[in-house]
Amino acid sequence: MADRLIRFSEQDPRAVADLYAEFGGAVFTVALSILGDRHLAADATQETFVKAWRGAHSFDVAREFGPWIYAIARRSSIDILRRRREVVSDEMEIAEEPPGIEDVWEAFEVRHAVDRLPEEEREVVRLTHLEGLTHSEAAERLGIPVGTVKSRSHRAHGRLAVFLGHVVDNGEPPGPEARYRGQRP
Repeated sequence: MADRLIRFSEQDPRAVADLYAEFGGAVFTVALSILGDRHLAADATQETFVKAWRGAHSFDVAREFGPWIYAIARRSSIDILRRRREVVSDEMEIAEEPPGIEDVWEAFEVRHAVDRLPEEEREVVRLTHLEGLTHSEAAERLGIPVGTVKSRSHRAHGRLAVFLGHVVDNGEPPGPEARYRGQRP
């Protein structure tokens, strides 16, 4: 065995084949116990021996081969398990259900309602809701007083409540924004 380990540390292909024949089954068992899947365990076994081959020069021939190769098998299996979990996690995020027809319809209705606002009100809604600006920041950007931004925002929200009343039909009587009903935007 010592001769074979010396040849292995020198990366002799015949020594690697001999060690694979002797330890391959045990490495597969270690991998299978961690991964629980025969195909993944086979991949881990192959990866283990590739890593061992690459690191053969660092193997101390005075030590036992078994514990060294089993430690590599364990790390390789855990790496495969981690990669597998990341892929499954990524696929789960990607596999989110696309928006339903109701969500698409609601988004269309909101967009249509915003488009119906007078330009000054639409710009205030765009800045405060889509860009997330405060009333003060929107006023600065537009070059108008904060009070004007607030009044345009208030009017815009009143109109939007009317325009979108059919989307959020909750059975309650219309609020004060109903006065905008019938007005041209």
